[in-house]
Amino acid sequence: MSEEQAELLDAVIALGDRYTKFLGLLTPPAYRKHAEDDGLLVAVDGEEVVGYALFGLPKRSLYVRLAHLCVAEEHRGEGVARELIGAIRARHAHRLGIRAKCRRDYELSGMWTALGFVPKGESLGRGKDKETLDTWWLDLGHEDLFAEAQNDALLVVTIDHGVFAGLRGTGAERAIEESRALAAGWLTDLIELAFTPQLLHDVRDVEEREARNHQRAGLAELRSLAPDSVAVAIRMEELAAVARKELPDVPLDDRQRARLRYVAETSCAGLQVLVTRDPALAALADIAWDVAQVKVVSPAVVTLHVDELRQAQVYRPADLMGTAFSAEEIAPGGEGELVAFFEQAEGDRGMAFAQRLKSLANDGVLWRRELLRDGEGHPVALYVWAMDGRTLNVAFLRTASHRLEETLARQLLFMLKRLGRERGAQAVRITDPFLSPTAMTAAGADGFTEDESGFTALLVDVCGPAEAVSQKAVEIAGRMRRSTPRLDECVSPEMASMAERVWWPAKLIDAALPSFIAPIKPRWSTELFDVPAMLVPRDDVLGISREHVYYRSSGHRGESVPARILWYVSEGTSGQQGKMVIGCSRLDEVVIDDPDTLFSRFEHLGVYGHAEVRAAADVSGKAMALRFSDTEIFPVQVTHARVTALAKELGLRWVPPMQLSKISNALFRAMYEEGNRKT
Repeated sequence: MSEEQAELLDAVIALGDRYTKFLGLLTPPAYRKHAEDDGLLVAVDGEEVVGYALFGLPKRSLYVRLAHLCVAEEHRGEGVARELIGAIRARHAHRLGIRAKCRRDYELSGMWTALGFVPKGESLGRGKDKETLDTWWLDLGHEDLFAEAQNDALLVVTIDHGVFAGLRGTGAERAIEESRALAAGWLTDLIELAFTPQLLHDVRDVEEREARNHQRAGLAELRSLAPDSVAVAIRMEELAAVARKELPDVPLDDRQRARLRYVAETSCAGLQVLVTRDPALAALADIAWDVAQVKVVSPAVVTLHVDELRQAQVYRPADLMGTAFSAEEIAPGGEGELVAFFEQAEGDRGMAFAQRLKSLANDGVLWRRELLRDGEGHPVALYVWAMDGRTLNVAFLRTASHRLEETLARQLLFMLKRLGRERGAQAVRITDPFLSPTAMTAAGADGFTEDESGFTALLVDVCGPAEAVSQKAVEIAGRMRRSTPRLDECVSPEMASMAERVWWPAKLIDAALPSFIAPIKPRWSTELFDVPAMLVPRDDVLGISREHVYYRSSGHRGESVPARILWYVSEGTSGQQGKMVIGCSRLDEVVIDDPDTLFSRFEHLGVYGHAEVRAAADVSGKAMALRFSDTEIFPVQVTHARVTALAKELGLRWVPPMQLSKISNALFRAMYEEGNRKT
């Protein structure tokens, strides 16, 4: 140790000795040992030591154990502690988190909270008074081992402390009954209950130790969410500003800010439903929705909506989730009802249609007879399918007269391709001899080729070089006694994009077709893609359309079409609910114009209102519209931590996108394959 270092260490020891009443007595050799083990960080102002952090790096535990966080009184409030914690985070980012213990009676919860820590438990000290020590935890953003566990729940909702206490049997009888309704057995597969850091703070503030521990024991039964603290702080200020304006007679005290924090954390975790029995929190419902797109509801409202959605979504295809459209299997004897909606040409009228549809239920093949209805219950589409080896055969494909018939026909074709891919099919063959004209037109535009047996599309499930994709297409076509063109890496972007559409889900990685990634807030991803899922039905046009539009400022950043675009949900760190790549689309058009013109042209394909499109404009007065299509929502959402790891494997540095950004096709391939990996 140099003389300069020795002097610095002496100053640290002297500072620590000033506060032995709070830190406990630590001998100079102990300080020296921490320094030698890289467990001492010192904050210096000029030549003065103003603070330090003393910590350990347990070899068998993947966290940082914080022993001392000390700042001289005269320098408190200057951000010294935050800088020390930030330095630990930067140096030991590979560790899971930072853990500290602090006496409860020191009343420093505000400091720990401000630094981003959350209370994770408590223990008894070793002193004579057996003081209570709170355990504080700062998560360093690594994915939990169970974060990618797939959840089949229809809804994921957050709960506040009142509801949680009721679940644990605390409170009035009615409160307990209403809260425990959320945990009823019939709801197990329909809703998942989650909590945010504010609940941990409220549990910590329970006065009786036994009651606190009883509640903490119940946390393991819920999903833990960890929204980004910076995003939460910003959302909090947005909520507080509106609350002051809309509720001037309600003081914005600590309790009210805690209520707003529940809303902010729910929003930044990418969720949309917060459950409470607190009338004061319920009174913030309008503000929560207007500012953060969070629905503040009672337990009874949640169970009611889930039941309604459960009834409406039996057999519902994934593409139609979130709309008022519903799907069902055609019940035996129900064929006659459909004649008026789906009969076509001569030879397919009346009883002939009904009998042919009925015969498919009894011919020995496992046909699935699916019917789609609109929000008023009217039949709008009919399709009957079965697997035949590596081919998805479609014996019926009909659309009824409806204002969205053309859009629905295109979505059904894409849905059938996805259905085939999920079942390992290499082709979709439509053999309906009386295919509706709208469906026939849509099939021709979607890469289906026609011959005497019907319409056929190849499913080339290869993400790789053009030669490999082309070779697979040739093999599949050959088995079906068809021909298809061969491609190489010199194929143009336009031809590559066309090949990806016709041979969907093929991706030509070495072609000149560029790849981009775009950040999107949970609010917009919910309305555009139903990810995260909404509590109530969304717009039918958005829900079934294969085309959508997203707006941003007009500044060019290398955009070109055609291209591929990945969607990165930019807020939240809750496993599946935020900071993740959720899917990809084909970028078809980039249009720069004044906001009014863009809104008029693309209103039916976007979720922005007129004012929001205008807000997207930059100083030039122009905004940009990105028109995209055929969005694939990944079965496995690619978390921020996983993207970082994939980029590192490719020798690339990953920085979460703040705007539309071009990425290498190699990184696109890595994320696409991760999003579609078999679990």
